[in-house]
Amino acid sequence: MMLERRKARKDALEILYEKEMTGQPLDQVIENRLVARGEKASGFAIRLVKGVEEHREQIDNIIRTHTDNWALERMPIVDRNLIRIGLYEMLYEEDIPYSVSINEAVELAKIYGMEESSRFINGVLGKVASELKESGVKKAGEEQNTS
Repeated sequence: MMLERRKARKDALEILYEKEMTGQPLDQVIENRLVARGEKASGFAIRLVKGVEEHREQIDNIIRTHTDNWALERMPIVDRNLIRIGLYEMLYEEDIPYSVSINEAVELAKIYGMEESSRFINGVLGKVASELKESGVKKAGEEQNTS
């Protein structure tokens, strides 16, 4: 299941990347991928991209407040979308521990991002996870912060 989810996250990244590069509506990008590749995107990949799109304003505001000296628009597209996917998971996918969302985004950044991408993404998502834990937001597989 873990490898299936990693592939779904990669597919979600590619869909969000293509949407940003082409300006096409999300459903059209998904449809184009299915027709062009003759493959079906997983339900998890579709849930990720639709969730990111639905909550983009909130997610982007969180990114802005946690990235000093980095305008969201100037951030590399891969980094921006990996952070969006990670934040969506952290905020809305209750069965996925924060550590898994962070690790998966970092691993994809090592493959698809630039040299510093994985460290940058780890820092942003790690800050948000710490704040969520401190505010008492509990997720599956996470220890509650008792300090």
